[in-house]
This record gives sequence, C-alpha cells and structure tokens, in this order.
Amino acid sequence: MLRAGWLRGAALLALLLAARVVAAFEPITVGLAIGAASAITGYLSYNGIYCRFAECCREERPLNASALKLDLEEKLFGQHLATEVILKALTGFRNNKNPKKPLTLSLHGWAGTGKNFISQIVAENLHPKGLKSNFVHLFVSTLHFPHEQKIKLYQDQLQKWIRGNVSACANSVFIFDEMDKLHPGIIDAIKPFLDYYEQVDGVSYRKAIFIFLSNAGGDLITKTALDFWRAGRKREDIQLKDLEPVLSVGVFNNKHSGLWHSGLIDKNLIDYFIPFLPLEYRHVKMCVRAEMRARGSAIDEDIVTRVAEEMTFFPKDEKIYSDKGCKTVQSRLDFH
Repeated sequence: MLRAGWLRGAALLALLLAARVVAAFEPITVGLAIGAASAITGYLSYNGIYCRFAECCREERPLNASALKLDLEEKLFGQHLATEVILKALTGFRNNKNPKKPLTLSLHGWAGTGKNFISQIVAENLHPKGLKSNFVHLFVSTLHFPHEQKIKLYQDQLQKWIRGNVSACANSVFIFDEMDKLHPGIIDAIKPFLDYYEQVDGVSYRKAIFIFLSNAGGDLITKTALDFWRAGRKREDIQLKDLEPVLSVGVFNNKHSGLWHSGLIDKNLIDYFIPFLPLEYRHVKMCVRAEMRARGSAIDEDIVTRVAEEMTFFPKDEKIYSDKGCKTVQSRLDFH
C-alpha cells in the first residue's frame, strides 16, 4: 500500500516536471503533449490528487452569470450591446448540457474600444487563471501567422493545435486577435470544428468557445453611431439588429479581413457578430478612473480631466469619439 502511494506520488512529480519542460516548446508541441498527458493523468486525477498541484479541466464547473455580469458592468464602458450579447450568449451556451456546435463570437470595432479587455474578462470567468490558463489559447495574427507563403503550414498546425487541446479539455477557449491582419484562407482550416458535427475524427468540439477580434467593420459601426447621434438619438438606442447584418456582409467582402469570403460566414457558423461602439469623452474619463482604482490611487478628477483632454477626437467638426478609444490611457496616466 505504501509502495503504491509512493509510485503515485513519483508519477505525479514526474508529470509536473514534464509539463514545465513541455511549456518551453512551441505551441503545437505543447498541444500534442497535453493530449498525451491527459491519458497519463487519468488515474491520478480521479481522486483529485493531481488537481491539487496543477490546473485541471473541470467541465462540470458552472458559469457564475452574476459574477460575469458584474465584471462587464463595472469594467467595460460604453458597450451596452457587447455586454448584453456576451452575457446572454455565454450563459445560454454554458447552461446547455448538449450544445449542437461550439460557441463562436466575432468582435468588431476600432482599437481601444474594449475587444481585448472583454476577451480577458470572458477567459477569467470561464477558467480561474484566465489568459494564463492551460485551457485558454491566444493567437495573434502578426505573431503566429506572419508569412503569406506559409498558409498551408499554418492551416495544418492550427488544426493539430486545436485538436490536441480540445482532446485534453472539451471546454477550451480559443481567441484569435488581429483578425483583420490574418491572411485570408487560414481561418477556414478550422471550419469543420465549428460546424454541426457530433465528432470530427473522434473528437467533439461542441463545448469549445472560439472568439475572433477584429478592427474590420469599425467604419460601419462608427457610421451607424454617428447617424444616431446626428438624429438626436442615444447610443443606447442602437440595437444589435441595426449593425449585425451590415457587419457580417461588410467583413465578408472586406479584402483586408481574415474573414474575407470565409466559409465560416458563408455557412453561418459565427453565432454573433458583436459591434464595439466608438468611445466618447465621458467613456474615456471612466477608463481613467478605472485605471486609477486598479493602481490603488485616489480618484483625482483634475487628473481625470487632463488625461481625457489630451486624447484626440473625431470627426473633425463634431469631435465626438476618441480616435484611440481608451488604448493610451495607461501610458498617459504615467505622466500625471
């Protein structure tokens, strides 16, 4: 009995050391290794021993919808559409014990409007370690897929990476940043994984979540927001139906979009196109206050105003929207 316990402990230690070594290799290698490791740890994890020392994929872990709602309301400013749609989409998806396909969200808007921030919030609410979790995977187009002549290689690597990680954790999260800089055609490699298949080569992808972040469509969103403002209507009156159809068509026909003529749109595999509205002066001030609180600083309204007034706004005549959203708030606050 003692020998069996010692063997289990030794196996656990070896596995943990191996995991640290594997983490030093490229993502594809890690993905395949995770799939193999899941089989090795099957016995150890059944009694919770392994999970005391390392992060485990807990498919039964429920989504705390109240916590997610609070995070979105307190940390995301000026994005009533994104807050509403993401909350409903995630809650409905995670409450469904037998989804027919993975949840696929495409977030669109100018830089600094909150797309990356909201993907971080989502990750933290789905997996405790957030973006640092072994089950949350971030791809940056200009970093991971830089060369147009290597599209076929990237497609093969992407399929292997996703297959390996979903095999290890069914409710894995995949975030694709800078979709507007992704070479067209690459993303179609994952089309079979997003479709209504029960399994693909023995693997079910139905509980996974895919999130695309893109600046593409920002001009269409801004035009709609401006039209509402010039008509004397509140931005909160803008509804998803005012933007989603225009976004899907606009992104599909945009040659500078990784979703240009993509089968993901053509086959209606993206569940929601979520617009992020351009931020106004008052929203920038909210961002400054939030950053000051995050730093543990007292809120100084004079500094809040000075930082907000340093930002530039558009259109040229009306000067309603910050051209960088809240993207430079942190760096500008360093000077005050």
